Amino acid sequence: MNTAPITHIDLTSFLRDPYPALAQMRVHAPITFVPELNATLFTRRNDIHVQEKRVDLFSSDQPEGLMTQLMGQNMMRKDGADHMAERRSLFPALSPRTVHDHWKSIFEAMALDHLRTLAPKGKCDLVRDYAMPVSAAALRAITGLESMSNVDMDGVSQAMIDGCSNFVGDPKVTARCERATRLIDDHIKFARTDPPEHSALKVMQDAGMNDDSLSANIKLIISGGQNEPRDAIAGTVWALINHPSQLAMILEGKATWLDAFNEYARWMAPIGMSPRRVVQQHTIEGITLMPEDRVFFMFGSAGRDEAHFDAPDTFNITRNTQAAISFGAGPHFCAGAAAARCLIADIALPLAFKHMKNLRLTAPVPFSGWAFRGPTKMPVAWDT
Repeated sequence: MNTAPITHIDLTSFLRDPYPALAQMRVHAPITFVPELNATLFTRRNDIHVQEKRVDLFSSDQPEGLMTQLMGQNMMRKDGADHMAERRSLFPALSPRTVHDHWKSIFEAMALDHLRTLAPKGKCDLVRDYAMPVSAAALRAITGLESMSNVDMDGVSQAMIDGCSNFVGDPKVTARCERATRLIDDHIKFARTDPPEHSALKVMQDAGMNDDSLSANIKLIISGGQNEPRDAIAGTVWALINHPSQLAMILEGKATWLDAFNEYARWMAPIGMSPRRVVQQHTIEGITLMPEDRVFFMFGSAGRDEAHFDAPDTFNITRNTQAAISFGAGPHFCAGAAAARCLIADIALPLAFKHMKNLRLTAPVPFSGWAFRGPTKMPVAWDT
């Protein structure tokens, strides 16, 4: 049997702010079984960094997992040669060179077009009115699903995220996710006759990927490619407004927007965990794991590991974030990392502070989530 020590959590509190509980786990039970999640959590950075690479022990192939059941088996739920074949098929759409040579100018044009309408208004909900549409417009272009609206793109992404983290089995959440995946399939069918050049749909179709895998991988791109940039754009703006001296460092050229994004991703972890299935009985640090046990590698906890980061609960853009594993650490390192960095650090953050002068909060900003985390709304105002 699984011999990991048991740690109970209050799900409501964990959703509101998982970091106090994760800090206690790192100290007292860094590998621990949490009954409320029916999973064994790995919470220390080094453990995750090492074990995530051991696909012979911790498999991404999870036939009974929520993502596979609701979205189909995408490359994130495959190991070895199957995973790498699909990753190579997608690479031409998301390579650093493609991002720099093709997507960057498109991202910037989309963001500027949106700001021409938004900036004169002088106030907005930054999550809903800036971060969401900027992220969604970029994702519509990358996937090739240009027939989908920004609102629909955000909606289907959130529905899939909620479905894949629906560990309590709420049937309404499952139904919303299923409606979202059907809508995506409708847009894929529409776009397949003439997919845009360099889009994920185009490169995977040209590589001969089968229909089921193509559909599942488009859904994967949407599930992570919308919420992570959306939440990181709004969240990093929020962090910089609350730390004006650090914002001043960037504006004075003493730090970069990428420094701010990297630190925010370490500190607030838009993607807080990745699940695995135990393949064979194994003992790690005196704890025996059994076949079919569910494991969560807690990236959000790794980013606040005291063994690697001084004062980890504070936002500090001058710190060295090299040890952070915000995009993963093993063979499933985020395929869209270059696109995310470009959209967030090169485009969305500098343009927000350039076109919304004296950007400021007008009300408290609530955060939610532990598997996926971000601000749920962000009322702001600026000078016009």
